[in-house]
Amino acid sequence: MSRVQLALVIDLNVCVGCHACVTSCKEWNTEGAAGPLSDSNPYGADPSGTFFNRVQTFEVGQYPHTETVHFPKSCLHCEDPPCVPVCPTGASYKRESDGIVLVDYDKCIGCKYCAWACPYGAREFDAQQKVMKKCTLCVDRIYDTSAAEADRRPACVMACPTSARIFGDIHDPHSEASRAIREQGGYALMPEWGTKPANHYLPRRTTRLRIHQDELVRADNPLLVEGHLPRPAKDVSTLDDATTW
Repeated sequence: MSRVQLALVIDLNVCVGCHACVTSCKEWNTEGAAGPLSDSNPYGADPSGTFFNRVQTFEVGQYPHTETVHFPKSCLHCEDPPCVPVCPTGASYKRESDGIVLVDYDKCIGCKYCAWACPYGAREFDAQQKVMKKCTLCVDRIYDTSAAEADRRPACVMACPTSARIFGDIHDPHSEASRAIREQGGYALMPEWGTKPANHYLPRRTTRLRIHQDELVRADNPLLVEGHLPRPAKDVSTLDDATTW
């Protein structure tokens, strides 16, 4: 176990699924030390690409008592990472100084053993460079002494509009990240695997919805009137009257 363990704490109660963390991560890292993050056919019918951070959105509950959950997920920088011992070349490694798990591209042969070993699906194979890539916690940014101290945080943390992402040393009991875990019931993802994920999540608070039966039916729904689409009255001007196509 590293004396220092840098990690992210993600508050699921305030994440709105805006994907600002995804786009800022992509922008920073594709131009930084971990890049480029290649894309294949990004505007086509079957796009694919390399991302360090993804947001999964799903619905929980049973209609009409349902809720939408936005679940950001990236490398969890496990304290006992299964991706490290399976790497045949030593390309995957965990730093003693801060607990960050990284990949040495010069040693990586793209065998994907680390992807198979990771129970969280956090490893990404760059199809163009033929190497495995993953979240680095913006290691080139957080140690940049030329930047203001307030800016030495991962790009995703800086971009989050709701402050749903907290960065810090979870082994420091006085850090914001450690306090959030301790005071707000932070939990690790799938602890039964024994990997000791460093990233933690703050649970959603259950909101009790009071829905009346008549609120589930739109009395003014024009599509229910004789089965026809809504059309303007005959004496009302339309776009066709004012525009020459």
